[in-house]
Amino acid sequence: MEIVKEHRWFAPLLSVLLVCILGIGLYAEVQQTQNNHKNAPMQSLSWSGNTSIPTYGDRMGTHNGSNRTSPIFVAAHGQPSWKEIMPTPLPASQMKQVEQARNNAVTGKKKPEVQHSKSAILTPPTTIYFSKTKMLTQDDKALSTWSYPVSAKELLLLQKIVMAEAEGEPYEGKVAVANVVLNRLRSASFPDTIQAVIYQKAQFSPVANGRLRRVQPNQDCIRAVTAALNGHKAVPDNTCFFLSLTLAQDLTVHHSRTKVKTIGHHTFYK
Repeated sequence: MEIVKEHRWFAPLLSVLLVCILGIGLYAEVQQTQNNHKNAPMQSLSWSGNTSIPTYGDRMGTHNGSNRTSPIFVAAHGQPSWKEIMPTPLPASQMKQVEQARNNAVTGKKKPEVQHSKSAILTPPTTIYFSKTKMLTQDDKALSTWSYPVSAKELLLLQKIVMAEAEGEPYEGKVAVANVVLNRLRSASFPDTIQAVIYQKAQFSPVANGRLRRVQPNQDCIRAVTAALNGHKAVPDNTCFFLSLTLAQDLTVHHSRTKVKTIGHHTFYK
């Protein structure tokens, strides 16, 4: 009885300690609940990629076979950013192309084909046609006053003289050189065959210096000759002379003839 009286203060102290311990535990549980509520919106947004939009969630949220919004990935790497989850928008120019392609697919409209120059699809004619004043196209041959058969040998010779004279010139300059040869063929002032026109004495320098024999025509020269034989004209029908003012040693043509135009390094005269 005396022992109880001496330690009667112990029971109230024990009760106070128990109350404190319970209070601390309750406070920790309340804090954990509040933290869970704060994180709940972000977690729901992270999972929205897999529920409401499965296609983009699967494609954009996957890296090396692992879904970036899965609980395992989040636990290992943390919450993914919105840039990792959502697809990157296309630039405006690409969006227009995608929209145009979609409209074409719906309407059945084909993609427009690339326009090629006419000379790229022409073939060299075996016969060319002339009137008294000009060379004619194949479509206008009914208007011709005379025709000229072009042999394979003369076709190659014409391609080679264009290559020898205008290898470094623009395409139109190559056509113009072929035009000059054909204009001379039509004119009564020059020989009446392509070979004779090209080999006429002191007319084309590559004949004299031997370059004509050495060259092989490239594709541009072949196309230019084909275009000229089909009636394409870079210079008028009365243009029968040309020279390079920087390379020519004899400038008689420049001083005695009327200038028509300059293409590249060549000046053309009538």
